[in-house]
Amino acid sequence: MKKTFLSMTATVALAVGSITAGSLTLGTAHAADIPCETAKLIVPWKAGGGTHIIFSIFEKTIQEMDVTPKIKVVTVPGQGGNKGAKEAAKAKADGCTLFAIHQSAITSYLNGRIDYHFDGFDTVANLTSTPDIVGAGADVDYKNFEEFAAYAAANPEAIKAGTTFGSTSHFIWLLLADKMGVEFSYVPYDGTAERMTALLSGAIDVGALNVASGRKHLESGALQGFAIAAEERSKHLPDMPTLKELGVDMLFALERGIVAPKGTPQDVIDHWSGIFKAAAENPDLLSQMDAKGTDVNYQNPADYRAWADSVYGDYEKVAIKIGMFKK
Repeated sequence: MKKTFLSMTATVALAVGSITAGSLTLGTAHAADIPCETAKLIVPWKAGGGTHIIFSIFEKTIQEMDVTPKIKVVTVPGQGGNKGAKEAAKAKADGCTLFAIHQSAITSYLNGRIDYHFDGFDTVANLTSTPDIVGAGADVDYKNFEEFAAYAAANPEAIKAGTTFGSTSHFIWLLLADKMGVEFSYVPYDGTAERMTALLSGAIDVGALNVASGRKHLESGALQGFAIAAEERSKHLPDMPTLKELGVDMLFALERGIVAPKGTPQDVIDHWSGIFKAAAENPDLLSQMDAKGTDVNYQNPADYRAWADSVYGDYEKVAIKIGMFKK
C-alpha cells in the first residue's frame, strides 16, 4: 500500500511537472521575471519595409497568444539600422527590450559604422529566411548560370553588379566572386528600389533579387534568374536551380531574428525563445510568410549563436580580402 501510494504520488508529480514545463515554454505561467506587460521590439528600419512587415506579423500573432509579456514593434530608423541597434544595446537587460536583427549588423561592423555586431547582444531566436537570387538583366550576353560564370572568368570586372556599398547587397557579390574565383565591378545605389530600377533599365548587368521583389519581373521576362542561394529550390520558382546544384557551395539569405541586450538572464532568453517558437509554428503566420516568399527558419538561442559566428567568419574573410576591414 505504501509503495503504491508513493508510486501514485510520483506519477502525479511528473504529470504536474510536465504541465508546468509546457506552460513555461509558452510563457503562460510567468516562467521568467520580466517587469513589463508589453516588451518593446525595436525594428531599426522604416515602417513599411520588409523587416517591419515581417515582425509586425509576429507582433499580431503574439498579441493573440496566451502569453505574457506581449510585444510591440517600434521602428527606430536611421544610420542604416545603427540608430536602433545603439538604442537596443544600451537598454536594460530585463527582457523588456528586444531587437530585430539581420546580417546588416555584421556588414555595419565590418565597414566601421558600429562597434559591435551579434557579439554585442544575446541571441534569442532566428525566425525567417529570405534567400537571394542571382538576377540579371534581360539583355545581357549570358542566358544561364554556366554562361554567366564563363563570361565572368573570361572578362574580369566586366560584369557590373548593383550594390549598396557595405551592405548585404554588396556582400552577396563579394562572397560569390570569392567562391567562383572571378571579379565583378560594383556600382553603388542607395537602396533596393534604385538597384531594381537600374537592373530593369540595363544600367547594371546583375543584381540580387528575392522571390517577393523579383518574381513578377522574372515571370514576365523583364529579368532573368540564374540561381537561388538556398538549400532547396523555391516552390514559387521550381525551375530555378540552387547555387549548390550548379557547383557553387554557397547559401545567402537575409536571416531575420531576435536578440536581447547583453547580459539578459538565461531564463528570460529561454522564455522569449519559447514564445517566438510557438508564434513561428502558427499556421496563419506561416501562410502569410509563404505569400511573401519568406521561409520560417526558427533556431534556438544556441543554434542561432553558432550560425551568427559562422556567418561572421565568412563575411570577415572577404572584407579583409578587399581591404574593408583590418583585424
